Amino acid sequence: MAFLKIFLFAYLFCKCFCYALEARVTTESQHELQHLHTIQLSSLLPSSVCKPSTKANESDSSLKVVHRHGPCFKPNGEKGKWPSHTEILLQDQSRVNSIHSKLSAKTSARLDKMKEKGAATLPAIHGSVVGSGNYIVTVGIGTPKRKLSLIFDTGSDLTWTQCKPCVGFCYQQKEKIFDPKRSKSYRNVSCSSTVCSSLESATGNIPGCASNKTCVYGIQYGDSSFSVGFFAKETLTLTSKDVFPKFLLGCGQNNRGLFRGAAGLLGLGRNKISLVYQTASKYKKRFSYCLPSSSSSTGHLTFGPGIKKSVKFTPLSSAFQGSSFYGLDMTGISVGGEKLPIATTVFSTPGTIIDSGTVITRLSPHAYTVLKTAFRQLMSKYPTAPAVSILDTCYDFSEHETITIPKISFFFNGGVEVDVDVTGIMFPIRASQVCLAFAGNSDPSDVGIFGNVQQHTLEVVYDVAHGQVGFAAGGCS
Repeated sequence: MAFLKIFLFAYLFCKCFCYALEARVTTESQHELQHLHTIQLSSLLPSSVCKPSTKANESDSSLKVVHRHGPCFKPNGEKGKWPSHTEILLQDQSRVNSIHSKLSAKTSARLDKMKEKGAATLPAIHGSVVGSGNYIVTVGIGTPKRKLSLIFDTGSDLTWTQCKPCVGFCYQQKEKIFDPKRSKSYRNVSCSSTVCSSLESATGNIPGCASNKTCVYGIQYGDSSFSVGFFAKETLTLTSKDVFPKFLLGCGQNNRGLFRGAAGLLGLGRNKISLVYQTASKYKKRFSYCLPSSSSSTGHLTFGPGIKKSVKFTPLSSAFQGSSFYGLDMTGISVGGEKLPIATTVFSTPGTIIDSGTVITRLSPHAYTVLKTAFRQLMSKYPTAPAVSILDTCYDFSEHETITIPKISFFFNGGVEVDVDVTGIMFPIRASQVCLAFAGNSDPSDVGIFGNVQQHTLEVVYDVAHGQVGFAAGGCS
């Protein structure tokens, strides 16, 4: 009888223990699954067919956003001539170098003010703005309006378009080049006007003066692209209800570089001549966008105060006050649900900006090393592939139809957590070469950049009037 009692006790103990162990394993498995993306490989690869988003949170003041290197944007004579992935990454690095150079120059300028007058001087052109981005919107310019495709860029302030007679040079664009002589509302800005002198802070270049006393702007980008022309007032039409007469813009007479297909640029920076400030009376310095999940889908750029309830806001960083850039206070990163052991000073010392034109997110060398180490550990079952340009963590998925990728999240001031969409974690070259879409800066003092790949499908809200940027999931597909 005693033996039977001992056996029964042992049996019940084992059964309870096994149930508890099984429950723990099940809980842990569920926890792991919550922090993993399991997707079809084909969903990461580009398509040759345009598939407009059906989930865009658009309004009456929205413009459709398309990627200029995808099938939803087809410049005349440019079919099939999109740049290679290596070229895109090289251009991206040029933009990043320009951002770092500009911000370093501004830092130097602030330090110079603290020194004895005349102790140090800045170069004649120290604030050259960054190169063009990847996303296109179509707006109306002139009276009657001409529809023109412009690159929108949160890192630039001046809006400009190519203009006839193209005294210097005009590159090939999708639509016919704008002719100011055929517009009833076009007016040149005088050299002596105060708005002419305001160009220097927006472009980094002192404005010129033409023989007819017209203000001349000059703007050079990080990839050596540039536009030079007349500064003017013209009617800008965003939607049928949103028309802005006497909008300040550039009428480019000499334009060269990597703007291929687009007619110019729409500046959404923080300078007073940017669209954000020129339309402040109507839109209250607020706009939002959603960048599509791939170059074959569409998103939106929306102006005005309408905000989803699910948007979580983080304050704009005071470190970039006075610059064209929108700064964020990043506090951490998680991979696969685990917060990475990175001190907040690694992010706060150089600072971070959010930029619609930078493709790949840039982190400090230390933060990137910790990120890729954690990511590689969770991806160890997949064969690696050769590095591509600035991307050094790549995988060969050619033998897989379905892949599992750890989730990555960013943390910002105010307790804001932003989950990166799966299309923002991997940068596909081909099935046999899909890379982690992050890169490290060369110097710990270089500013971090929250790039546009990591912003895929997010509703990103810029509430400039209240000094904050917000994020919400599911802005578009």
